[in-house]
Amino acid sequence: MVLGKFWYRMQQKMTKSNTLCTVTLLLMAIQAEAQSAADDLGQRLINDFVNKVITLEGNFEQSLIDAEGSIIDRSSGTLEIERPKRFRWSYADPYEQWLVADGLNIWSYDLDLEQVTVKPQADALANTPALLLGGSDRALEQFDYGGTTVEKVTTWVRLEPKDKSSGFNRVELGFINEQLRRMIFYDNLEQTTLIALDQVRINEPIDDERFRFVVPPDVDLVGTPVVAEATTP
Repeated sequence: MVLGKFWYRMQQKMTKSNTLCTVTLLLMAIQAEAQSAADDLGQRLINDFVNKVITLEGNFEQSLIDAEGSIIDRSSGTLEIERPKRFRWSYADPYEQWLVADGLNIWSYDLDLEQVTVKPQADALANTPALLLGGSDRALEQFDYGGTTVEKVTTWVRLEPKDKSSGFNRVELGFINEQLRRMIFYDNLEQTTLIALDQVRINEPIDDERFRFVVPPDVDLVGTPVVAEATTP
């Protein structure tokens, strides 16, 4: 009688253990399938953004967050992109500054200081998050895919630069309704830049003049711009 109860209890424990293992394996399979689906979605979103979005316009709000999580700087303005290789960031608050990429050079114009700094675009953008925004369709070749997570209505796609000396250790792009709405840049100084986009317009014509920069008179110029090579007819 005692032996019979012992075997009965052992069978109950084994049944519970088997059930628990089955449930655990089932949950793991569901999680793996969900992560695979998220990765497929994330890679499609980032590929579509780089390859199918030719122009993008919108407003932005930018926050710089230190290693302790405190906001140390806020700014806002407008963003315009035309692929390949042209974009314009126009900061309006707290001070006016233009950042214009014309395909050869990047011009940084501080209106308060009346100073323009110019750098060759290819050197300035290499392995940086800006390459994903205004670069060519080969921009993704300089980044490794780091995974996708879905947070409520936002799909976050993580990318890591192959060149670890770029100043950034990872970038996260947030898509809402399959359109880019958030960007987070993590730099090597443990600071985080968060950019939120609003009133975004995709693939609408943008005036070429928005991507041309002429140094204003009586403004100091720092650096030497790259000049386009002449082509023979």
